[in-house]
Amino acid sequence: MTTDGAKPESQHQPMYRRILLKLSGEAFQGTKGYGIDSTVLKAIAAEVEDLVTLGVEVAIVIGGGNIFRGLSAAASGMDRASADYMGMLATVMNSLALQDSLEQRGVYTRVLSAIEMKEIAEPYIRRRATRHLEKGRVVIFAAGTGNPYFTTDTAAALRAMEVQAEVLLKATKVDGVYDKDPVKHDDAVKFSRLTYLEVLRKNLAIMDGTAISLCRENKLPIIVFNMMSRNNIRRVVCGERIGTLVAPDDHPRRAVASVKDSAAGGESAASPRTEEELSHAG
Repeated sequence: MTTDGAKPESQHQPMYRRILLKLSGEAFQGTKGYGIDSTVLKAIAAEVEDLVTLGVEVAIVIGGGNIFRGLSAAASGMDRASADYMGMLATVMNSLALQDSLEQRGVYTRVLSAIEMKEIAEPYIRRRATRHLEKGRVVIFAAGTGNPYFTTDTAAALRAMEVQAEVLLKATKVDGVYDKDPVKHDDAVKFSRLTYLEVLRKNLAIMDGTAISLCRENKLPIIVFNMMSRNNIRRVVCGERIGTLVAPDDHPRRAVASVKDSAAGGESAASPRTEEELSHAG
């Protein structure tokens, strides 16, 4: 707090001008186990609207796992290319659902699809996407890359670089990256920061190797954080140290310390300790 009781300016102002937010399809299903939970959809739309109000240019890539998973279908015997195309169509459904929810809140939104379907979405054209962002519209990239054998994580990395996003925000159900599953292991260690090579060498399940390699080659920072806590997307964009930062060694640390979770409703105070905490524990 400042002397007049106001919050520091850095907590009001976004650290990034243009971001790409990667949302999993599973997040849309909420507790239903399948499909789209309208309550979750509205909550996500509210958080995105908050970013637009801050003046942040927002691009979004959504998975389709709440409706169809290409890899699972391929594993059960379906042709991989056909399964992947079906998964792409699932991402279009999620994109249209989020567009509708955002537009109900008065947020101008465009869905750009890598697979042409003019009646429901604009075709993906990089310059058009950039122009929409410059005009303050939320841009949702649907249908992945438009090619089989590529995940929506890879699509997110690719689109982020094409529209020159400053950061890729990977929204998950846990509060960062751990050395093992924190749900199953109480002694799991959370990483506050990683390099791309560390992610690849440790085989950490953040994103697939192709996506990580793309980000590494272009020095695009990734922040992995818990999207289930209210206002977390805003907190990340405003520079709070929540989640895990994946970036080059020379990338500056985010400067704003996060508020205690008990006060801000963020990451749990009972979460497993971070690497930094363990190194100072003696």
